[in-house]
Amino acid sequence: MDMHTVVVGTSGTTAQDVIAVARGNARVELSAAAVSALAAAREVIDALAAKPEPVYGVSTGFGALASRHISPELRAQLQRNIVRSHAAGMGPRVEREVVRALMFLRLKTVASGHTGVRPRIAQTMADVLNAGITPVVHEYGSLGCSGDLAPLSHCALTLMGEGDAEGPDGVVRPAGELLAAHGITPVELREKEGLALLNGTDGMLGMLVMAIADLQNLYTSADITAALSLEALLGTDKVLAPELHAIRPHPGQGASADNMLRVLAGSGLTGHHQDDAPRVQDAYSVRCAPQVNGAGRDTLAHARLVADRELAAAVDNPVVLSDGRVESNGNFHGAPVAYVLDFLAIVAADLGSITERRTDRLLDKNRSHGLPPFLADDAGVDSGLMIAQYTQAALVSEMKRLAVPASADSIPSSAMQEDHVSMGWSAARKLRTAVENLARIVAVELYAATRAIELRAAQGLTPAPASLAAVEALRAAGVEGPGPDRFLSPDLAAADAFVRAGKLVAAVEPVTGRLA
Repeated sequence: MDMHTVVVGTSGTTAQDVIAVARGNARVELSAAAVSALAAAREVIDALAAKPEPVYGVSTGFGALASRHISPELRAQLQRNIVRSHAAGMGPRVEREVVRALMFLRLKTVASGHTGVRPRIAQTMADVLNAGITPVVHEYGSLGCSGDLAPLSHCALTLMGEGDAEGPDGVVRPAGELLAAHGITPVELREKEGLALLNGTDGMLGMLVMAIADLQNLYTSADITAALSLEALLGTDKVLAPELHAIRPHPGQGASADNMLRVLAGSGLTGHHQDDAPRVQDAYSVRCAPQVNGAGRDTLAHARLVADRELAAAVDNPVVLSDGRVESNGNFHGAPVAYVLDFLAIVAADLGSITERRTDRLLDKNRSHGLPPFLADDAGVDSGLMIAQYTQAALVSEMKRLAVPASADSIPSSAMQEDHVSMGWSAARKLRTAVENLARIVAVELYAATRAIELRAAQGLTPAPASLAAVEALRAAGVEGPGPDRFLSPDLAAADAFVRAGKLVAAVEPVTGRLA
């Protein structure tokens, strides 16, 4: 495991820390301030538990059953039962990184001192993360309101030594066995603690944080591939001039145009057609790439703002306030997160769509300005990249379906007590698929564009140094150019891995300087 340590305090966390724990297996420690805040908030809960008056979440039932006062001898059983009854997820397992992000973010809120759980509960959460134990969480079960209830309940089961979990060796075993093997004592929940472990937006937030990081890489990669396609199509880079984008001052548009212009610096291909076969303007998919990519970048910036606010939040119900009051609230509602998850799926679909249009243009001899049909070695005998574009088109079609917003839906639950829900978990799940598909779509354009760049070089033209760096890095990564008697799938999969890992960006930045 990575020995990097993330210290959890009382004031939230950062996206970098979420990714370090979720993907980098960073260790987690509670700060002294967090331990003190946990202890102080627990004193408030214990005092309320001793009073005869009912307090929601402390001495009452939950949701539609909140009107029942629970006697002291039944409260521990109530907390156990809420976890067991809410662990009702179904379907395939959720990815390990998502579960680790969810657990870490719940620990972040617990450590704020606003939930009223004992320090021991928080320490056990950290111990489970540090041991590499990952609860089995299922695809379906969250409506994104009252938090990600079923997913968080399956995590809470593990803390209790119940249910199934995956060990650091990747084998799923009973959670009790895994805790024992790592010297972790299962927790016995007391007043409010079961509820506090379940009532948050942690799953959808964790997926948002990771999607933002992945999309940042993909938007930069898409700027690079758009520039390569513009160059291979003998387009003009005049449309990328800073003064043109300054008069429509969207930050993302300017950043994308600047990225493309720097990739094309020193090219002997751009504008070549103005001498031999004049075109007044390039097609929209080429000319408007900065506007489309840039609008996506600006949406990404808004999503990052929402994520940062949520990372600083303490989401629970009820909460312990700094003046000692314990108040019910609606902060668990996932609408703020759900909306941006859906926004990102929409812009990812549009980025995929414009990317596919450039690929199709590269393959069409009637629009590619001197490139062979389908970039084939021997068109007719060899189909070239014809079906690679089919695959890309199929992915784009699915992206459009995934762009339908989940947050526009709501299905009432809990006997109409929870009568308007966010569906944020569903928005996050489909965004993860959209991000994976977008990487594949960009990889197909990269594969086609680098092939076209090589063909232009063979025609005696001089590609930009950054373009050649991209071609060389892709080939060095084992992605061969298309040729007769070759299967394309392994190369396309390798190009996808190349893009997904940020290697395209890394390949051109030594030439271009750091790209946005």
